[in-house]
Amino acid sequence: MQKVIVQVYEINDPEEAEILINMGVDHVGSVILSKDEYRDSSIKDVIKLTKELNAKSSLIPLYSDIDAILETIYYYKPDIIHFCESFIESLKFTNEEMLKKACILAKMQRVVKNRFPDVKIMRSIPIPLSGSSCFMQLSKLINIFESVSDYFLTDTLILSSEKSDLLEDQPVDGFVGITGRTCDWDMSRQLVLESKIPVILAGGISPDNVGKGIAHVKPFGVDSCTQTNAVDLNGESVRFKKDIKKVGSLIYNVNQASAALL
Repeated sequence: MQKVIVQVYEINDPEEAEILINMGVDHVGSVILSKDEYRDSSIKDVIKLTKELNAKSSLIPLYSDIDAILETIYYYKPDIIHFCESFIESLKFTNEEMLKKACILAKMQRVVKNRFPDVKIMRSIPIPLSGSSCFMQLSKLINIFESVSDYFLTDTLILSSEKSDLLEDQPVDGFVGITGRTCDWDMSRQLVLESKIPVILAGGISPDNVGKGIAHVKPFGVDSCTQTNAVDLNGESVRFKKDIKKVGSLIYNVNQASAALL
């Protein structure tokens, strides 16, 4: 097994990107919030710098309009385009509806792959919180997305339902991510075992839990966002600003956990 790679998200500033790459971050993740304002010179500079420093840039567009996505990829030319739409809206959402939605998204990825064959595709697979009653048909999702993806990424699915202990909506409606809460690592391990493409473990990954996550899931890489962000005076996570010490601790603990697996 090779060294577990480190991916860190919400890096939209080139100076911060340079610091983190020099510290050992392998994948630098940036986020586009709106298709109407997708051109951001700072993010473009982050992607350019990342390539110059021999790391990989990963870009999430928080929209699913195919024309806007193609324009975004053409403008930024990232190493990786990352799609994180959810396939399920509530526990009443049937498996058939979930799989139908996944097939539509897979067709979109096929268009992207045909248009930009040199750009890798990362697909988030929504994984419920540990101990939830939500049933995900992982094997079918793998079959749908594997041929049109280069990476899978697990992320935490939180649902609203009167009959569920999952009483919160996703932070960004229709997408998974930035919950700060860990997903079911047993299910994540199942994804690693069944997938033919690399799997990155995300969802509440912090310096404190990353070693246990690697030991349990044995992923290709780990991804951190919320738990390595800076915090304000009230202890709330500050988006798009990293805590450099936390990232340093994360990298150190990833390297320790990787060495234990070799």
